[in-house]
Amino acid sequence: MNPHASQPLSPVALVRTCIQHRNLILQITRREVVGRYRGSAIGLGWSFLNPLLMLAVFTFVFSVVFQAKWGVAMEGQSEGKGFFAVVLFIGLIVHALFAEVLTRSPALILSNVNYVKKVIFPLEILPISAVLSAMFHAAISIGVWLIAYLLFVGVPGWQVLFLPLVLLPLIILSLGVSYMLASLGVFLRDIGQTMGILATVLLFLSPIFFPIERLPETYQPLFMANPLTFIIEQARDVLIWHKMPDFTGILVYMLCASAVLFVGFAWFQKTRKGFADVL
Repeated sequence: MNPHASQPLSPVALVRTCIQHRNLILQITRREVVGRYRGSAIGLGWSFLNPLLMLAVFTFVFSVVFQAKWGVAMEGQSEGKGFFAVVLFIGLIVHALFAEVLTRSPALILSNVNYVKKVIFPLEILPISAVLSAMFHAAISIGVWLIAYLLFVGVPGWQVLFLPLVLLPLIILSLGVSYMLASLGVFLRDIGQTMGILATVLLFLSPIFFPIERLPETYQPLFMANPLTFIIEQARDVLIWHKMPDFTGILVYMLCASAVLFVGFAWFQKTRKGFADVL
């Protein structure tokens, strides 16, 4: 394989890559997940303990220390102990999924130099594996959330079945962003440093710690411009408030996310022939 040869840019090429290298994608994803905890005594168990401990901390801080209330309870129920933490945790899960992709993507090519220089390897699968790894940790966190919801609130409504549909546009967007950052991270090393700052900014410009309705109307458009806001609100609708998702909004979001994905993939394929020279 000539590293300087032009690569296919079309969405069909992306789909073909996913199908053709599906086993390799799963192997790399498994390596990413297991490798993160390699050498620790608990091992993969940390993927469950981390969100569990985080939820326990938030439950104690907000329900015991601050005695915080979300201010919007479900019909026929009042806010019980830990309800605030359960609502808050949904926002943190959504943010963590996107933030993991943001912070890891700039180093995807830099940390796999051998794949660029010495081995015939489909580099375009690295962002896919990074997103799948983030999805794995999000799935574990959702399992922890479900246990907490059963303890603090009760049985969730059947609307939870729409959660994969709600998260799908964010996953598509994350993959597009990952392709773009993986390429830019090779040429602009400062990208990796700025993504940590951006992840923090997105955390505090999202309706994670408070309902967006509490904001002054002047600032609400700023929060709505955050790509996480709509997904967080929709996730809470189907998981907490027992509402149907906004199908029109999800469709529009998915179209925009698909455009970002295909632009990011095309950019990655167009610039990858320069990776070997820079590295």
